[in-house]
Amino acid sequence: MKIPLAWLQLSHEKMRLLVALAGISFADILMFMQLGFRDALFETNITLHKSLQGDIFLISPQSSSVIALKSFPSRRLYQTLGFEGVESISQVYLDFALWKNPQARNTRLIRVMGFNPADKVFNLPGVESNLDKIKLSDVVLFDQTSREEFGAVADWFDEGKDVVTEVGGRRIRVGGLFGLGASFAADGNIITSDLNFLRLFDNRNKGLIDIGIITLETGSDVALTAEKLRQELPKDVKVLSKEEFINWEKKYWQTSTAIGFVFTLGTIMGFIVGTVIVYQILYTDVADHLPEYATLKAMGYKNSYLLMVVFQEAIILAVIGYLPGFTIALGMYKLTRGATALPVAMSLTRAITVFIITIIMCCLSGAIAMRKLQAADPADIF
Repeated sequence: MKIPLAWLQLSHEKMRLLVALAGISFADILMFMQLGFRDALFETNITLHKSLQGDIFLISPQSSSVIALKSFPSRRLYQTLGFEGVESISQVYLDFALWKNPQARNTRLIRVMGFNPADKVFNLPGVESNLDKIKLSDVVLFDQTSREEFGAVADWFDEGKDVVTEVGGRRIRVGGLFGLGASFAADGNIITSDLNFLRLFDNRNKGLIDIGIITLETGSDVALTAEKLRQELPKDVKVLSKEEFINWEKKYWQTSTAIGFVFTLGTIMGFIVGTVIVYQILYTDVADHLPEYATLKAMGYKNSYLLMVVFQEAIILAVIGYLPGFTIALGMYKLTRGATALPVAMSLTRAITVFIITIIMCCLSGAIAMRKLQAADPADIF
């Protein structure tokens, strides 16, 4: 069986091969983590949007994202009931308040969402079954997937303990649990009724809401209805379909914050680091075997054959170096999920993307290292 020359050259210097594989794996891990964090950033910050049940959403045109919402008059939402195809409306209040950890007694900002319990607003596990509880004064539902800094609220509640603490300086009781998840925008969440929300934020005007939700009749054209609303409603309200509402949030994190840029830059840096490492390995390998390459030229082998050998080395390094990088990244994802409660997980798209980037990275390094082959002149040897 014919053994490729490229593999023989790489395996001849085993320590050099291990260093190259370690460098490629490190670059892959860096790219996996940066892309994982970036995707988790976008996904966690649109989980709330996806959970809201409705077809069209109203927000203030001054709002830039869910973490920077501006209120608008609720009468704009009620005006939509006069439009053809509108079946029902719901309103959501959203703000941040200080949550007192019932264990450590320290405080931390938590996102508070309020709505009319008679409306079906959130498609989240644990919300619908506990709607009657938040009708009671000063009762909230706690997000059991919030970060641990808020205390062992979910454990206490499951054990049957009465969980009482303070939100914004007001005494509240946890009446149930639901699942939304921590995000870059909010480490934790609680849901309550609109009346309880206004008790917690007594400086808020009842007539000013943060999100208006419109549900259309079955068979109604969402795009057409949304366009009619944009044309006829005053410009102090912004009309978005659900898809536009989600994309609006994504755009904020992609373009208006440094976070998305930082993670993308980290991916680019991983690519550059890997390219430099592989280049150094291939360049050294070519330099060490320059007499052998010159001998092959003297025997009649063309430059194209020698260039193919270097390319084969690059591809072998890419494939073998990718495997440990992929495996370690899986463990890092699991560790990150446990430490941050962020949904950092491997996806097929990301795995394929990083693999293709690794191939490109190694082939680019090989292309740069090939310039050294020009020095392989048989006349210098013989």
